[in-house]
Amino acid sequence: MGQRLRFDGWIGGVGTTSGTRLVLGHWPESPFGPVSDVMVEDATGRRTLVATSDELAGFVAATYRFDEVLVEPVRVRPGPEWVVEAGPLRCTFTPGGRRPLGWLLRAVPSRLAGTPAWVRLIDLPARVVLPGVRTHGSAGNGRYEWYGARDVRPIVAASASWESADLGTLTPIDPPVRFGFGSTPRDPSLVRITTTVAVP
Repeated sequence: MGQRLRFDGWIGGVGTTSGTRLVLGHWPESPFGPVSDVMVEDATGRRTLVATSDELAGFVAATYRFDEVLVEPVRVRPGPEWVVEAGPLRCTFTPGGRRPLGWLLRAVPSRLAGTPAWVRLIDLPARVVLPGVRTHGSAGNGRYEWYGARDVRPIVAASASWESADLGTLTPIDPPVRFGFGSTPRDPSLVRITTTVAVP
């Protein structure tokens, strides 16, 4: 499958009462150095990528599907409350306490959790427990991806705005986002994850 590139960090999924859904990728370790991006799908289905560099934007846009790509500074401040500033987007969200699935994922050794073989093995259970979620699949331009989740916590509060317009309060991610072959969990979540992308 060609070269395999690994991204290690977090994916956060947030739904809002305006119908806009947000997916944050925060990658302290990646082939492009420490980077972040945000995928936004509004109530009309328009999909926008905000990425922190031309290089990252080009890679993500070649892997997923978007109607618009913005190259803007993306600043992420993790903590008890995460703060995200990405071009026209402002978002804060609060992770809650870890639930049983999170403890179960943390029990898997990290060196195993990110391997493609393990990710393929847990795909079916993931589909049952988290409808809409896929742990591996075909991406754009002949690429293939594996999502190795290592922890998950619910997001219990969030606020967001786009070009200073309030996006409303926190809701489930419904309908699912349509950037790639799968969605984030329906319930807003912060997932500790290792993503591997095979590039032909």
